[in-house]
Amino acid sequence: MTVAPVRVEVPEAPAIPGLVFRRMRIPDDLEAIAGLFNAADEADGIDDRHDAEGLAQWFAHADSWDPLQDVLLAEVDGALIGYGKVHWIEDNDGGRNFAHWGTVHPAWRRRGLGRAILRASQRRLREIAAGQEPIPGRNRRFETWANDAQTGAGILMASEGYEVARYFFEMLRPSLEDVAEFPLPEGLEVRPVLPEHHRAIWAADLEAFEDHWGGIPSSEAAFQRFFSGPDFQPELWRVAWDGDEVAGQVNNVIMREFNAQTGSRRGLLAGVSVRRAWRSRGLARALVSQSLVALRDAGMTDAVLGVDADNPTGALGVYEANGFVVHQTEKAYRRPFDG
Repeated sequence: MTVAPVRVEVPEAPAIPGLVFRRMRIPDDLEAIAGLFNAADEADGIDDRHDAEGLAQWFAHADSWDPLQDVLLAEVDGALIGYGKVHWIEDNDGGRNFAHWGTVHPAWRRRGLGRAILRASQRRLREIAAGQEPIPGRNRRFETWANDAQTGAGILMASEGYEVARYFFEMLRPSLEDVAEFPLPEGLEVRPVLPEHHRAIWAADLEAFEDHWGGIPSSEAAFQRFFSGPDFQPELWRVAWDGDEVAGQVNNVIMREFNAQTGSRRGLLAGVSVRRAWRSRGLARALVSQSLVALRDAGMTDAVLGVDADNPTGALGVYEANGFVVHQTEKAYRRPFDG
C-alpha cells in the first residue's frame, strides 16, 4: 500500500501554481529523485549520474540524518522539481557542521525555489540543533557545497551570507594509456580486500583523514555503506599492508551509471589515503598508479578523483605525477549558525 506523503509548509515558497513540498517516501521516490539529479547534472555539465539502486544504498545507511525527516521534495502536479537534504557532522577542528544541499530541475530555476529549499533546510537544521546537548566552545556553522558550473548556486550562497571556505578539484586523467608504474616502498605489499580485513581497512582510512579539512563520517552506518552496495567493487581496490597493518589504500569504482548514460568508460578513485607513519615514501603515488592499471584492465579509458586544493599531504602533486589534470572546481560554503 502506498503511504500518503507528509506535506511540509514552506513560508518562503514561490508563487508557482500547483507547487507543494513534502517528505520523501522510500522506495517510491527513488526513481524520480535519480531523474532530477541526472537532469540537473546534465544541464550543469557535471560528470555524475545516479540510479534508484545507488540511491537506495545511500538512504539505507544514513548517518546523523533521517531520510524520512531530513529530505524535502518539491513537486508540481506530481512531478518532482526540487530536492533538499540536511545532516550534521563533527568537524576535525572541533566544530559542528550543519550541512545542507539541494538542487532544482533546470526547467524550474530562477523562480525562487532554490532559496525556499535552502531556508527550509536551515530551519530543519535549527530544529535538529535544538534537540542536541550544547557543548561549550564548539563552533557551529551552516555548510553547503556547489560546483563552479552551478553558477546559480554560487550566487544564491553569496546572497544568503555564505562565504567560500575551501576549494576542491575534480581531476581527470583523460587517457589510461601510458600509465607510469611507480614501485611500492620496500617492505609493503598489496593484498586482496577480504571481509575479515574490512574493519582494519576502515580504521586506517578514518585515521588517515583525521588531519584533513572537514568532517569524516565514522558511524556504523557509514561503515556498512562503505563496504556494500552496487558500487562496492573490492577487486578494484588497492590496499597496501606493512605486516599486519594497513599503510594506505585507494578505493576504486567503475562509474557504472555515468558510463551507461553517457557511453563513457570511466573509473573513479573514490578515496586515496595513507596513514601518517607511511607518508612521504611514495606509497600514494604507487597505489594511484596501480589503480589506474586496474581500471584500464577492467576496460576503462579514463579516470577521475577529487582532492582538497589545500590538501596538507601534497596529494595534488601525487595526482599530477600520475597524469591527472584539473577538470572542475567545487567550493565549500559556510556561514555562522548563530546569528
